[in-house]
Amino acid sequence: MQDEINEKTIVLSIRGAKITARILQKAIKAILAEIQKGLAKKQQTIPHGKQTLKQLMRQNAGVSNIEITGDNIKAFEHTAKKYGIDFALKKDVSEVPPRYLVFFKGRDADVLMSAFKEFSAKKLTQEQKPSLRKALSVFKEAAQQKNAERAKVRNKDRRIER
Repeated sequence: MQDEINEKTIVLSIRGAKITARILQKAIKAILAEIQKGLAKKQQTIPHGKQTLKQLMRQNAGVSNIEITGDNIKAFEHTAKKYGIDFALKKDVSEVPPRYLVFFKGRDADVLMSAFKEFSAKKLTQEQKPSLRKALSVFKEAAQQKNAERAKVRNKDRRIER
């Protein structure tokens, strides 16, 4: 605990005999700006979300993988982004059809499993829902039949009137 406090000590040195409040304020602002630059650099070097396998391996976390089908990749990416999972996709073309492997950090395993459960549930509910296009085509055909029947009735009424 004491070592951490010692490491986080900031040294501020100003040359001058008289230190005014303005000079001290400028010095503190300069230090804070340097700290923010350092934090911004550190955040830029660590990628998050979808990344290459090489970038994922550089983060020194154990890497695990799961297999996923090719048509589910985009939907999985959306769910992984929602859960903040760092992952890499790898296409294995040695087999036909090609396999897709999702690599992720070992410590993200629990989060990935909950994300995968949500993803699976979402896919199942999408498959169980009736297709809107099919329903629309059925209603369209029914409307065309109704219009054809109406046209027949109109033609009969016109013939009777003559």
